[in-house]
Amino acid sequence: MQRRTFCGRTIRGRWIHGPGAGYTLLDALMVVAILGFVAATIYPPFVQTTSSLRLKMAAQQIAGAMRLARAYAIRHSANVAVKFRVGDDGAVTYALYRDGDGDGVRSNDLESGKDPEVWPPRRLHYIGGSVRVGIPPGRPPRHPGNPDRRLDQLDDPIKFNSSDLASFSPLGTATPGSIYLSDAHRHLMAVRIYHVSGKVTILAYDETSETWQ
Repeated sequence: MQRRTFCGRTIRGRWIHGPGAGYTLLDALMVVAILGFVAATIYPPFVQTTSSLRLKMAAQQIAGAMRLARAYAIRHSANVAVKFRVGDDGAVTYALYRDGDGDGVRSNDLESGKDPEVWPPRRLHYIGGSVRVGIPPGRPPRHPGNPDRRLDQLDDPIKFNSSDLASFSPLGTATPGSIYLSDAHRHLMAVRIYHVSGKVTILAYDETSETWQ
């Protein structure tokens, strides 16, 4: 009489070898080991790629806020500024303000209410966790506007001339400057505004060649 098998064993408890046999404990351990090796190989590059993508999306959000401020200034023939605020948890919000007393948008006029808010604070959702406003530690990067210089005041990553306000005129010109973003993998990006054109660009820093691209 032919013996029947169940889960790779005979009724008498002996292993059956062949196409219909079940997996042994050694087979299962080998599969677990292979999966662990694959995960260890793939996970770090995946995390790094995800962090890099999140950094780029955060830079695009900041650039979008600046372009919104410039468009508002031109459309309403007003001096307008966008102010970014960094919370204790690293979260970043931005709001738009309009010149209310004819001397441009100024930080003290924001506090006193002379320059009214025209766009309520909104959070930049891609900033947080490993992605933050700041410059990574180590050798100071080259200045994006002057490669012969290196950035100073590394603890001040939001800089438009001597202010932290990105201001735009009715003609579309702007206060030049940059906001710097980094992540846990030492990637560095800058959202930069140019004076005469008011153009907003996103630059990435190549640490090897020490150039902005």
